[in-house]
Amino acid sequence: QVQLVESGGGLVQAGGSLRLSCAASGRTASDYTMAWFRQAPGKEREFVAAMSPAGANTKYADSVKGRFTISRDNGKNTVYLQMNSLNPEDTAVYYCAARLSGLISITMYEYWGRGTQVTVSS
Repeated sequence: QVQLVESGGGLVQAGGSLRLSCAASGRTASDYTMAWFRQAPGKEREFVAAMSPAGANTKYADSVKGRFTISRDNGKNTVYLQMNSLNPEDTAVYYCAARLSGLISITMYEYWGRGTQVTVSS
């Protein structure tokens, strides 16, 4: 089992940047594919980014490609989401997720954090 705790959310102006962190405990983070999802008010939860256990493979939603970067530090059991060039459409609760598989998925994750709010003002 893995417990996930997100941090780093907050209020930022359009064009600004934030770096989200997800601290994992329980089983070793290197066993898991890690991902970020987000959910805006009134919208369905959507996939944002994912990284395979060793970091060799990544996948991004088209809406964030080129602006967001997922990374991980397995020694710290932590995954990050660097978000640049933020716009109001990025406003959402961002969730960290983990999947005990080396295969990246955009939907199938077993473990979820509680989320951290990101608000981008215009």
